[in-house]
Amino acid sequence: MSNAIMYISLLLLATSFLAVEWRILSAAVHTYQVQSVLIALVFALYAHSLRNEALYFWAATVLISKGVLIPWLLRRYLLKIYAKETPPLLSAVHSHIIGLLIVLFTFHWVFAHHDQLVILPSLTGEPFRMNLAVATSILIMGLYALVTRTDAFKIVIGLCLVENGVHLSLVSLAPSIPETALIGVVTDVVISVWMLLYIVAGVYRSTGSIDTLKLSQLRG
Repeated sequence: MSNAIMYISLLLLATSFLAVEWRILSAAVHTYQVQSVLIALVFALYAHSLRNEALYFWAATVLISKGVLIPWLLRRYLLKIYAKETPPLLSAVHSHIIGLLIVLFTFHWVFAHHDQLVILPSLTGEPFRMNLAVATSILIMGLYALVTRTDAFKIVIGLCLVENGVHLSLVSLAPSIPETALIGVVTDVVISVWMLLYIVAGVYRSTGSIDTLKLSQLRG
């Protein structure tokens, strides 16, 4: 069970990088959906191995909200605009290199210092160390997207990645506590994503673009 969680965690690391770096927005949405389904699977595996039934409820919530509803919302609004990302602040090559370095550095640092980051000795070792390193990397990649992307739609995906990283870190730091699942359920962001996409669609109707650098055109 521990090995399965670790292997899935590595896949999550790859999907976070691809979701940010895909220039085709539909592919980025699909990658985000794959990541969300894998996170739900990780929660289910934790629930089974730790005999924590509350985590099954959390896994089901993640599967429905992040694996189905949010990708549906993203695709629905994507049809109203276009399927190619507004060019980021960095060139494609520079963005790929910097993004990869950020992922590798974050993963390595958290993995190496995991024992100092957790409170309970029972949370040291695998799969908790691997999971927390991946969770932090996903969160940082989401923040990286927020800083370097000018495409409003891609910024929404970055926010979704940040939220995925937060959820995964919760289960990595306190997986045996029933309240952890309750916190994860109530912090879901389906409504927030819908509101952001509604704003993005409105910006596109007004300016013909979802480039955040052009938002000054909305003044007046």
